Amino acid sequence: MRHPPRSVLLAVAGAVALIGAVTVPVVTAQGATPACTVAYSVTSQWDSGFQGAVEITNNTAALSGWSLSFDLAGGQKVTQGWNAKWSQSGTTVSATNESWNGALGTGASVSAGFIASRSGSDAVPTAFQLNGTTCNVDAEPSPTDPTDPTDPTDPPGPGDGTVPALHVAGNKLVDADGTTRRLLGVNRSGGEFMCVQGRGIFDGPVDDAAIKAIADWNANTVRIPLNEECWLGLSNIKPEYGGANYVNAVKDLVARVKAHGMTPMLELHWTWGQYTGNSAGCSDVHAGCQKPMPDMQYTPAFWASVASTFKDDPTVVFDLFNEPYPDRATSTTTQAWQCWRDGGTCPGIGYEVAGMQDLVDAVRNAGAGNLILLGGLAYSNDLSQWLTYKPTDPAGNLAAAWHVYNFNTCSNESCWNSTLAPVAAQVPLVAGEIGENTCAHSFIDQVMKWFDDRDLSYLGWTWNTWNCNSGPALITAYDGTPTSYGIGLRDHLRALDG
Repeated sequence: MRHPPRSVLLAVAGAVALIGAVTVPVVTAQGATPACTVAYSVTSQWDSGFQGAVEITNNTAALSGWSLSFDLAGGQKVTQGWNAKWSQSGTTVSATNESWNGALGTGASVSAGFIASRSGSDAVPTAFQLNGTTCNVDAEPSPTDPTDPTDPTDPPGPGDGTVPALHVAGNKLVDADGTTRRLLGVNRSGGEFMCVQGRGIFDGPVDDAAIKAIADWNANTVRIPLNEECWLGLSNIKPEYGGANYVNAVKDLVARVKAHGMTPMLELHWTWGQYTGNSAGCSDVHAGCQKPMPDMQYTPAFWASVASTFKDDPTVVFDLFNEPYPDRATSTTTQAWQCWRDGGTCPGIGYEVAGMQDLVDAVRNAGAGNLILLGGLAYSNDLSQWLTYKPTDPAGNLAAAWHVYNFNTCSNESCWNSTLAPVAAQVPLVAGEIGENTCAHSFIDQVMKWFDDRDLSYLGWTWNTWNCNSGPALITAYDGTPTSYGIGLRDHLRALDG
């Protein structure tokens, strides 16, 4: 969706990880063998910093990948590390395995280290989690513990590992058990524009309560628009809103979406490259608006980085480019579709274009097998030659993305039957954005029925408190209070099974 910038300011605090600088042994609870144990130590220290280490031992079933997290206090910040991918957000530090040390058998141990700065007290972490399991405590929870995942009286909830790892099987999306899945939910706009405008990272709250409000609509997917310059931390972006701070904020949001049982979908919305031709959104070379195509300068690097970040999490879906419109720049439809797939020098576009094949290659070369979505021409409203120009994917995990609003060209059942149905017969079809600018829902009601009748996926634009005549916006408040337009999507999702 092309949308005007909004003035809501989200104050984003700088991420600070806190690590104590004293050597204190970790005390293990008495009783049965813990599911995992973590020994934390400080190997050296100086006035402004220290070097720390963790030794992780897995005492349960063998793991093919691991992620350690712990909360700290004391005014310290991790600056670098080894034997793991280290990151931080607020008071939480995370260490995820490298590609070569992900296997952790029963009784096996792995060590990792880090360097941190410090300016406050010498606090020591007191709790550790390995892949979400608390370490250094009795592995046998009380039968009356309401959070015991083995307790048959404990009903499944959003945090019980219900987010599926999706892959393509014919023209369906299926989970690891082969069960057909649909992606149904909302877009959460903000990450594409707030950072480049120097006003924050997200537009409005993305805390636990705000994400729970989305889940309460019976949504199972949240699409998260991103900005490549902010992710890459380019020089035009304020440091507090770009680079590591931006990446960590996105990772936190992904984790929060998953904690509420929903699939996170990351999509690239705003990109670099000067375009002043037909239907230009801005004349700025920076990622300050939607461009007709992604750029070779930064977009492959963006997707290589995103893919590397989430390649060990197959529940995350990648939507490679929001709304291509090279057809507005080129003189023929064939040129537009060739530009879409192959990139390079495209007529009417003044920067070197990264084609969809370039972006698929960037993701797969980074080692990520995640599900990939690709939108077509005309702001993803035209899929007429999507099958003809479909990129090659060694993972065989590509789906078609489609956007529709009441003011688009392909906005009636006749067009859907003639151009969408043939695509949906061969590959999974996801309507990544549906909406209308009438503050009503009669149009999306038609879209949802057509998609429901064919077991297809759709996401409403957008979960932001904008004017539903121009947004269009689903809500008037982040507690989930719907607009008159949002009522249509909310009530429809709640009426669906599962």
